[in-house]
Amino acid sequence: MPARDLGDQGWERPWSGPNGGQCVEAKRLADGRVAVRQSADPAGPALIYTPEEIAAFVRGIKEGLADHLVAG
Repeated sequence: MPARDLGDQGWERPWSGPNGGQCVEAKRLADGRVAVRQSADPAGPALIYTPEEIAAFVRGIKEGLADHLVAG
């Protein structure tokens, strides 16, 4: 879904840091789903996840299950 279709308000950067502007933004939608977009391309695509999918993702991150994605 185009992120611009979700409006400009309510986007947060829960995972940003000193990374040169490469931030992920998230927005909780009225139906409880969560939209995720790349901050450098706010009009680009947004991925939409259910609350259960986001919870599983966050749990996996906390457990280190995605560490291999960023390992050098």
